[in-house]
Amino acid sequence: MTAQRETDSSAGATSTSGPFVLGVDSGGSGLRVALGSVGMSAPVGTTACAEPVRTGPAGIDAGHLLEQLLPAARRLLERHGSRDRTGIAAVAIGAAGMATLGGQLRAELPSALEGALGMRRLALAADAVTAYAGAVGQRPGAVVAGGTGLIALGTDLTSWRRADGWGHLLGDSGGGAWIGRAGLDAAMRAHDGRRGGSAALLARLEAVLGPAPELPGLLYPRTDRPAVLASFAPEVASCAGQDPVAAGILREAAVHIAEAAAAVCPKAGADDEPCEVALTGGLFRMGDPLLVPLREELSRQLPQARTVPGSGDPLTGALSIAQALAAGDLRLPLHPTLLCVPGHGPEQEPGPDLQHPPGCRQSRTVDR
Repeated sequence: MTAQRETDSSAGATSTSGPFVLGVDSGGSGLRVALGSVGMSAPVGTTACAEPVRTGPAGIDAGHLLEQLLPAARRLLERHGSRDRTGIAAVAIGAAGMATLGGQLRAELPSALEGALGMRRLALAADAVTAYAGAVGQRPGAVVAGGTGLIALGTDLTSWRRADGWGHLLGDSGGGAWIGRAGLDAAMRAHDGRRGGSAALLARLEAVLGPAPELPGLLYPRTDRPAVLASFAPEVASCAGQDPVAAGILREAAVHIAEAAAAVCPKAGADDEPCEVALTGGLFRMGDPLLVPLREELSRQLPQARTVPGSGDPLTGALSIAQALAAGDLRLPLHPTLLCVPGHGPEQEPGPDLQHPPGCRQSRTVDR
């Protein structure tokens, strides 16, 4: 049985008027579920499953997601006064890898959730979209979601623009794994006596990971190499105040992050409002060693933009998408893989690089 931990944002409450909505966030640390009401902005209850949803040859495992989601949803509904199957107006599921690995979810979840929960509307979103909805809402703007990886997403509410998010081998430039790898490279250079090395970072490598010559044997067999690389990023930040090599790594990371934001930020509208750029994710908890050079780069590359802190996380964003869908007020643009509402919207012929997945339709959207 999957271990679950439940928190209740309405302690002592046993009944909440519907119609209810569900927001779901599926990521590397597990599955989180929020129950909300159409008329309330905050969730009435949340629960979390510690086991991440499996990914197999067919992509994200729809059966494994349902094994965790359905019991969690039923417990939340029972706790808040809805034991029948008529109270779920909409469900929004955001998942890491949805854009490229979500084919099974798009094919199987609509009928499965309708049969199990009486769900009437469903949105399936990439986690970058739920991060956008949580950080910016349903307004034009851009979000940079930074953690182990890094992706930027922007919209003018007509189409989505995406930059990076291609994984640690092909991109994620400026993200945690990128910073950690650059720091470890500088440490190994110092160990070898090559130019560009950092004695401070070598000392941190040996303190937290062991002798430098043993690093390849520790790193290369691991299936979670991006996470191991990212675990060294805070060490780079801790050295940046005294070590010019570490400071230079964070300045270069800031350039990459600002480039991603500039690539997706919509142009100012007719009212000349500046583009709003939200920064969300654990990467930005590094604080000033990264944020100071990043603000400088954003000012240089996006002088028309206004940087704001993200107002909510991907679970908040999933819940807000479900609420908007239930109210008939979803203004974020649909996309066959980034934000899919099965059976909704006028079907259009896709371009040669945008084929519709099963059950999803495209509406006024172009990928970049």
